[in-house]
Amino acid sequence: MQFTASTVSLTVDDVTASQEFFTTHLGYTVQQAADGFASLQRPDAFGVVLLARGIQVLPPEQRDQRAGGLILAFTLAEGLDEQEKRLRGAGVEITMPLREEPWGERLFQITDPNGVIVQFVEWAALDNG
Repeated sequence: MQFTASTVSLTVDDVTASQEFFTTHLGYTVQQAADGFASLQRPDAFGVVLLARGIQVLPPEQRDQRAGGLILAFTLAEGLDEQEKRLRGAGVEITMPLREEPWGERLFQITDPNGVIVQFVEWAALDNG
């Protein structure tokens, strides 16, 4: 098996609100869009497909589900503090403030208008000595 791309598909109440959030604040671009659907891409991350809750293209048992209990995590090579400051300055609510875990993970979270949690991670150098 050989994968050619990775995409996460999220069922949301308001496709336009999430589309605008991802393009404005996360640097995604719209590849395709129609009523109740948007396909978003960036060259350095997985794709995101947004589907309107209730859309008929989904099997009946999936149509009413929402993106929940899911965290979209993006690992940054550097600049976590700057990204947190940029997003805060753009009026994005930081729903989990910047913190560092004992195992060396530095992270913060934001949440899009449909409740999709987006986490940014940077790994700190650990002193193992």
